[in-house]
Amino acid sequence: MNVSDHHRHGFYRVTVSAPEVSVANPAANAKETVAAACAADDSDLIVFPELGLSGYSCGDLFASQSLLNASLQALARVAGETAHLPALLVVGLPLRVVTSLMNVAAVVHGGRVLGIVPKTFLPNYREFYEQRHFQAASPSDPKAVFLGENTSLGENTVPFGTDLLFAHGEAVVSVEICEDLWVPIPPSCEAAMAGANVIANLSASNETIGKAQWRRDLVVSQSGRLIAGYAYASAAAGESTSDLVFGGHGMIAENGTLLGESRRVGDGGDPIVLMQTDLTRDIDIQRLAHDRRVVGSFDDWRGSHQPDFRRIEAPLGLSATREERLCRFVDPHPFVPSDDATREERCAEIIAIQTAGLVKRLTRLPEELPLAIGVSGGLDSTLALMVAVQAVNHLKRDPGCIHGLLLPGFGTTTRTFENAKRLTELLGITQQVIDTRELALSAFRCLDHAPLGLELDDAITVETLQESLQALPDDARDLVFENVQARLRTFLLMSRGFVLGTGDLSEQALGWSTYNGDHMSMYNVNASVPKTLVRDLVKHAAEVRGHGELSDVLIAIAETPITPELLPPSSDGSIRQNTEETVGPYELHDFFLYHFVRGGCGRSKLLYLAKAAVFHQSYSDELIERTLDTFLRRFFQNQFKRNCVPDGPKVGSVSLSPRGDWRMPADADVDAFLEEG
Repeated sequence: MNVSDHHRHGFYRVTVSAPEVSVANPAANAKETVAAACAADDSDLIVFPELGLSGYSCGDLFASQSLLNASLQALARVAGETAHLPALLVVGLPLRVVTSLMNVAAVVHGGRVLGIVPKTFLPNYREFYEQRHFQAASPSDPKAVFLGENTSLGENTVPFGTDLLFAHGEAVVSVEICEDLWVPIPPSCEAAMAGANVIANLSASNETIGKAQWRRDLVVSQSGRLIAGYAYASAAAGESTSDLVFGGHGMIAENGTLLGESRRVGDGGDPIVLMQTDLTRDIDIQRLAHDRRVVGSFDDWRGSHQPDFRRIEAPLGLSATREERLCRFVDPHPFVPSDDATREERCAEIIAIQTAGLVKRLTRLPEELPLAIGVSGGLDSTLALMVAVQAVNHLKRDPGCIHGLLLPGFGTTTRTFENAKRLTELLGITQQVIDTRELALSAFRCLDHAPLGLELDDAITVETLQESLQALPDDARDLVFENVQARLRTFLLMSRGFVLGTGDLSEQALGWSTYNGDHMSMYNVNASVPKTLVRDLVKHAAEVRGHGELSDVLIAIAETPITPELLPPSSDGSIRQNTEETVGPYELHDFFLYHFVRGGCGRSKLLYLAKAAVFHQSYSDELIERTLDTFLRRFFQNQFKRNCVPDGPKVGSVSLSPRGDWRMPADADVDAFLEEG
């Protein structure tokens, strides 16, 4: 993995650090700040706490000229001793501005102070009394400040104001300070409208019962509201404890997701007082840019008000010590929560959404119209059937109104057939078994087709054809043979009643269905449920709604290999047609689907992310690349199928409905997407 890949794929490494503080000792604080910055020398942005160079809890000492001069000298030392680092450093200090004293953040890069941002909102309630010491930012503030001649800062006059943006590669950094986040409209809102995609917050937030969750909610929600990264660094326990304790709570969030948080006092961990904390994560700037493009309402506010900001450029460099690993968790199963409790909650919510959608649809149909569903003994049809039963129960209708058709064909195995048969019996629905092989044989003859190369003479029967088919090599393939059976199943279902579809989101993405066969229904409750989640939903049904033998059958189905059963079983009766052996692991396909549709990632970035994720199985780079290319080709080739899929409820952030989330021409070329990277 080339170190340049990190920036090439839009990842911006951010560290929030709360070094040990010596109150009113800027020289000591500068030393600790430099040490912390050098320890994070592979970061692109390092954010330190509010008034970190002086200490936040200095009280009336802030009026002392000695403390103010020492704070400037500390800033000069930080700038000079970190000049070799590629990162932007954001440090806090008290600063004289004309005749006022202000609480500010200095942005440092390459040995220089690029700009200084003052705090806009000063808390003056309960334990806070900042207005006693500081003046808030205002429109009358100077556009630049002179840092004094007796420092080693070189260019002593630097841009000043709340209207500064710091462009650093693809990142555009804006700064706000503590209370600025806690007000109804934080300054970062205007900064984001002006182009900021990473917000740095220097804070000194003391710990009280329940405050950490409130603080966390603010950071995460602001990152989501702004579709931005948010880096929050709060003062640690080294501050004065005269009346307050500061916990060192650091957080990094991205578009509504908490990427990570540091230790803090009171987090339930080791009770040793935390004198310093730090946290490093990679923010995906390209993902943020994609989401801002997609969410058109993000820019609507600009129509009436265009904030005027000054932009300061800083070259983006690479540290020779940058680690190859990605400093963020890449979820190998983005559709499936890894936490058991969250996963169960997600499953319950999805089934409730599916059920609510079907209930509404059934209320618009005659009660005497059967609800027909093909029950194969596989995952998808089982999930759809469990939803159907729940919907019918909600409407207080007889479950017999559900007609479960078992449609064995040339590829049906005893295992799946028996599971399907027992499932329908246990659920009390109307069961009908129709052997489709005779109809298929007639169709082959009408089409003058030799199934899998076997010529059909007048003496061939269903039984002899079945025997001959099972004796064929396992790699024998015949698309007509498969499609005839799939369309016959759909013909029988459509002739029975209102057909409930079973195809899932992953199959839609890959076009893994027969056009106008299993591709079609009157309503599809699985339309936006990915394959990797279907298994968990069936297991959830087994645990929550199943009991005894029903639970056993559902678990058995959940453990069945994924197959359409359109090719004959092997000679020993086992499943021959394993979908994942043909198209690749669904674990990979669903990973690619999520990041391609939800994140707008190209091929090279999809590979970069896939190789950083830890899947259930260990996949070779060659298999990952081959599966990705299969995904891209099939995704483009099969848009024509998605353009005419039936209605179905959206359950997650990714949907391929042509009426809602995903619109693309059916004849688009995939070449540029395969060649990228």
